[in-house]
Amino acid sequence: MSQIPSLISDLAVILISAGLVTLLFKRLKQPVVLGYIVAGILAGPAITQIPTVTNVESIRIWADIGVIFLLFALGLDFSFKKLMKVGGTAVIGAITIVIGMMTLGYTTGLSLGWGHMNSLFLGGMLSMSSTTIIFKAFDDMGLRNQRFAGVVFGILVVEDLFAVLLMVLLSTLAVSKHVEGMELLNSVIKLGVFLLFCFVIGIYLIPSFLKKARTFLNDETLLIVSLGLCLGMVIIATKAGFSSALGAFVMGSILAETIEAEHIEHLIKPVKDLFGAIFFVSVGMLIDPALLWEYKIPILILTLVVMVGQILFASFGVLLSGQPVKIAIHSGFSLAQIGEFAFIIASLGLTLGVTDNFLYPIVVAVSVITTFFTPYMIRMAEPACRVADRIIPKSWMKFLERYSSGSNTIHQKSAWNKLLKALTRIVGTYTAVTLVLIFIWLQFAAPFIMKEISGLRGAIISLVLILLLIAPMLRAIMMKKNHSAEFQQLWLDSKYNRGPLVSLIILRIILCIGLVMLPVTRLLNAAVGILLAIAATVIVIVILSKRLKRQSILMERHFFSNLTARELEYERKAPINQRFANHLLERDLHLADFEVRQNSPSMGKTLKELNFRQKCNVNIVTIIRGEKRINIPGGEERLYPFDKLVVVGADDDLEHFRQYLVERYKTAQTSKKETKEVNMEQFTIAEGSRLIGRTILESGIRDKAACLVIGIERGETSIKNPSPTTVFEEGDIVWIVGEHDKVLRLSEGKTVENS
Repeated sequence: MSQIPSLISDLAVILISAGLVTLLFKRLKQPVVLGYIVAGILAGPAITQIPTVTNVESIRIWADIGVIFLLFALGLDFSFKKLMKVGGTAVIGAITIVIGMMTLGYTTGLSLGWGHMNSLFLGGMLSMSSTTIIFKAFDDMGLRNQRFAGVVFGILVVEDLFAVLLMVLLSTLAVSKHVEGMELLNSVIKLGVFLLFCFVIGIYLIPSFLKKARTFLNDETLLIVSLGLCLGMVIIATKAGFSSALGAFVMGSILAETIEAEHIEHLIKPVKDLFGAIFFVSVGMLIDPALLWEYKIPILILTLVVMVGQILFASFGVLLSGQPVKIAIHSGFSLAQIGEFAFIIASLGLTLGVTDNFLYPIVVAVSVITTFFTPYMIRMAEPACRVADRIIPKSWMKFLERYSSGSNTIHQKSAWNKLLKALTRIVGTYTAVTLVLIFIWLQFAAPFIMKEISGLRGAIISLVLILLLIAPMLRAIMMKKNHSAEFQQLWLDSKYNRGPLVSLIILRIILCIGLVMLPVTRLLNAAVGILLAIAATVIVIVILSKRLKRQSILMERHFFSNLTARELEYERKAPINQRFANHLLERDLHLADFEVRQNSPSMGKTLKELNFRQKCNVNIVTIIRGEKRINIPGGEERLYPFDKLVVVGADDDLEHFRQYLVERYKTAQTSKKETKEVNMEQFTIAEGSRLIGRTILESGIRDKAACLVIGIERGETSIKNPSPTTVFEEGDIVWIVGEHDKVLRLSEGKTVENS
């Protein structure tokens, strides 16, 4: 109990300093993350003039929790489906950036004399742009609907995955202290199998669980369940030899495929913001201003390396993928910073004890500087495009234009290409799941069974159970795509295709024999001949079993139903048809959606009155109102709060439209009249009042004074909700609802016309 007061006081210092500094940064229109880091410097041990944190180690625990929730939130925004959709541009761009910046960072570190391991971690830190900062900058600058923004977001998605892989690989290198090809390969394979298994099992089980529990899931229970799943995966990842951050990221990416993903993201945001703030403050607490001054030259060098390197490698990668020069330059300038993953990798190096203490604050300082310059770098992209147009030779520009247009051509995939791609995906997925199931069974379930049932009988029971468990996966490995349209086409097209096709089936059968032999060898310790006989028997049973066939098909349907549920729901509700949007992109037009805000000056007005087409050169093609869609709305269609407007136009026109809406809203809020509160009051009709002898309707109390008579006390009688024809009499006590000043004038006997 003695630590509780210090923990609470330290947390109070952190949050108070974070709150005050971030308010200042908000006023200065700077990123909040920078405010947290500055707050950490003020609250850290380096500053002694003001109250600071007394127990830094306790805050480190909070920071670790902060990393978990940050990665969980990133996973929710990531999703493997999104990764598959980002396309070649994002993948090529991200690979170019990561490889280029890692090499540049490593060589820079070595040239500064920082040693092998410091330089290796430095390369990892410098290779990741900040998702948080870029999203915030694009929102503030109104660039979310720009064409290059989609390219940047795709690159960031791929970088998030690379960051997680880097954390695992760097951890492996840190433990071994040297690079061994086989050891590194084993780590990559182990990571791949773990990710694939978690993803497949997670998608198979978790969406179904959430669907069945949907009636019981309010905001509170959904938050608790989500956090429980997150921390459960953290434990699993840690037990498997990976970091807690990886577990949180994986569970976030699994939940990202569920229908509840957006709801979970909304619920988790306050938790993420709280612990994320503590994490970034803890980052600042490890910074010593005196140390930064000592290393000012390396900081300046690394800042230039990040800005120049990110611009060059990102622009080259995007250009290499077939995008126009303008898109490439805009993407490069947008990615010219490092952020949250740099802090996480730096923290990892310190935790493992493989990096020197000076590296952490240097990287943080570089991140702060590059983050500060991010909005200015994004604005510099347009002048850079004009410079590029002038200095790049015309012949080169024509070549690049032909290259970009040629890369966008859709090529017909061959039947072999389709078949091999599908088989690779199916065999890889099911093999990974089977291997993990065998491993888990042999590690935990089999020892338990053999302890309860000793001898050969326990081993046989354990073997039979694991074979039954993996049987649907084995059948899928051997039989999937053997009756597909591609397989049949290739079989009938040429007799020369039949040999390779049969070979593919045989290879898959051999793979399944090997998978069956793994538990047989471990549990029975039998001779090779017996092993092969058992394996062959199992394979034959699996192939011939119709029940297994049905089970395999049902499992696959269930999996893909869960996998596509969110996508189908989004397409049903999405304001923009994605295929149409992609078609428009080729013509430099965009579809974008805007929401009619509450208290917007556009509320209740017709499209004809608003005349957006003439004012902003855009067209409203759809109005989404709840579940209702109004396509190609007429001029007499009115707008209501929370309507979603699907608008088509070029980049500049859409930006003009956004600015126009913002300015109209600000003007309306500034000129808005103060609304007075409505109260329930009473007054007595005195002698000589002009209300005497008039009906409620004749008095104009409701129509002109906007007041409502709800009751009249007359002697011993009470009239509730009197009719409009009720005549006022002297001495009536009138109960009335309305604005105070109007009720007061009525009580003084003044007519409504005078009020």
